Amino acid sequence: MGTGEITTIIIIFIILVIIFTSFVSVKQGTIVVITVFGKYRRILTPGLNFKVPFIENVYSKISIQNRSVELEFQAVTFDQANVYFKAMLLYSVLDQQEETIKNVAFKFVDERNLMQALIRTVEGSIRAFVATKRQSEVLILRRDIVEHVKEQLDVILEGWGYHLQDLQLNDITFDDVIMKSMSQVVASNNLKAAAENEGQALLITKTKAAEAEGNAIKISAQAEREAAQLRGQGIALFREEVARGMTVAAKEMAGANMDTSVILFTMWTESIKHFSENSKGNVIFLDGSTDQMQHTLKEMMALNLLHTDNVKK
Repeated sequence: MGTGEITTIIIIFIILVIIFTSFVSVKQGTIVVITVFGKYRRILTPGLNFKVPFIENVYSKISIQNRSVELEFQAVTFDQANVYFKAMLLYSVLDQQEETIKNVAFKFVDERNLMQALIRTVEGSIRAFVATKRQSEVLILRRDIVEHVKEQLDVILEGWGYHLQDLQLNDITFDDVIMKSMSQVVASNNLKAAAENEGQALLITKTKAAEAEGNAIKISAQAEREAAQLRGQGIALFREEVARGMTVAAKEMAGANMDTSVILFTMWTESIKHFSENSKGNVIFLDGSTDQMQHTLKEMMALNLLHTDNVKK
């Protein structure tokens, strides 16, 4: 092989190297930072890009996709209780602006230093917040903790070229002794609530029973009153009918020139018969003397005359 042929091969090889080093393929979701002799030059977006061979150099490839990291750390509350957190941090590059990409590329030496600073910043923010709260408040302040961390980190991360997408506190636990005491408190509160509910239910039951009994008494009294009224009306009607019958009988006997005292004597004997038939006692004491009988007949005749006068009026 001659010298000319070797030279030609070398030239072709150099041309191929130049061609291959002049183009850069950038994947989707990635931004490439180009430097010239160590100084920032420009950025390359996804697709096929041209760069000056041997002069422009690919400094770093930055992913603009969301990234996540899991955290486990400990904090201490205001009342000196240990709290253990398990969290997931979701973050991403703030945007694709040139200044943002420059901050991402040059703020930290490498990805490891970025992650260390990010994790320590999140942990410090949560620890500072928890240190002002009591152990009993931490579990109910999960959302407040997340909002506090986001508020603190947004400004810091923006200076680094990043944005905190989300922070999830997946698990918040305490020492075993505290967890047992919290369980006992919850159990006692549940028992207290159950007792209060049972007491309220018993009170309601007794109240309803008392109301029902009162209503029953009212209904019974009303029924008794109406029954008494009806009995009184019946007795009044009975007496009115008896008086009317006696008046008619007395008129008929007077027309026949008969003594009307016979009617009173008949009523007296009928009354004695009724007493003997319906009385619960075994003995009926009556004054059957002639004087007493005449006295009784006179009283009944006087009542009859009084009723007759009232009817005539």
